[in-house]
Amino acid sequence: MHFLLKLSTIMTNIRKRTIGLIILLFVLLSATAAYLLEPGTFGNWFNAFYWVMTTMATVGYGDFFAKTHAGQIFSIFLYIFGIGLLSLVIGKVIDSIAEIGRQRRAGKLSYVGRSHVILINWSKKAQSAVEEILSYNPDCHIVIIDESGQHPLEQLRQVHFISGDPSSDEILDKAGIARARAAIIFGDTRIDEASLVDGKTLLIASSIERLAPDVHTTVEIQQEKNVQNFRHVRVNDFVLSHDAVSRLAVRAALQEGNPEVIAQLISRAHGDDIYEVPVDRSWKTYEDAFQALLRQGATLIADRNDLGINRRLGDPIPEQARLYVVSDEATYRKIAGRTV
Repeated sequence: MHFLLKLSTIMTNIRKRTIGLIILLFVLLSATAAYLLEPGTFGNWFNAFYWVMTTMATVGYGDFFAKTHAGQIFSIFLYIFGIGLLSLVIGKVIDSIAEIGRQRRAGKLSYVGRSHVILINWSKKAQSAVEEILSYNPDCHIVIIDESGQHPLEQLRQVHFISGDPSSDEILDKAGIARARAAIIFGDTRIDEASLVDGKTLLIASSIERLAPDVHTTVEIQQEKNVQNFRHVRVNDFVLSHDAVSRLAVRAALQEGNPEVIAQLISRAHGDDIYEVPVDRSWKTYEDAFQALLRQGATLIADRNDLGINRRLGDPIPEQARLYVVSDEATYRKIAGRTV
């Protein structure tokens, strides 16, 4: 008993790859020994191998069994050591699965996919962003980077978590920043001073632009005076943290119903939305585009960030134009499918 306990302890501490090689060698040698002991029973080596596997798995179909004393003694040896080894492998597999789950919850696993969206610094805003992304594309994969040690949305399989400093090259590489579709940096709510929040956000943005300059980066800024600093590091888009809330509050007070319309436009969960549509080659002016889109149920509102194109309908559409419309999703898909 002491020998078996000591052997079990030794096997438990061996690396998984070594255990796999030991068991493979054990099975091959056992099949060879069984065939040599009773060649008439098994007929060929593969039948002996099949018998060893069914015996170790405790299946025991009974189509092959040892008939000599030597073979029966070997069967007893196989019961004791073979079944124990197989149980050890099963235990190791279960431990490995559990360990992967623990590492996933702790944010230790690297993300290996691509075209995902990275959200940096977990907060209520980040949670709302996850909901908005999934309402737009339920199959989209999201990677959250935060310095906490616990996965915030463990129940969502398409949401991956990386724990660590988001300005670190190692952490950004683990999140697959170079293969990401976009990165959104939220202000760290654990920092009270607004200037320090922006300072940390700027550091993260600088790291992303250095490692993956082609990834579309959007940042939340606490103080408007820091906008120029973010433009300097070539951030694609930025949102002033308190500006949007203040503007919606004023419009709610002075223009009844206005915030509800805006809320529909900034959320894909309900109502119409803003979509970018491809430019049809037959459209020469903004008026051509406006009328063609209107007949299909969409309203042209902007070319890139220019919201005044409807006052210049006679102007030609430039080659680099990016046209945006307000419509429902069905209309957008119909337009996107027809436009060439």
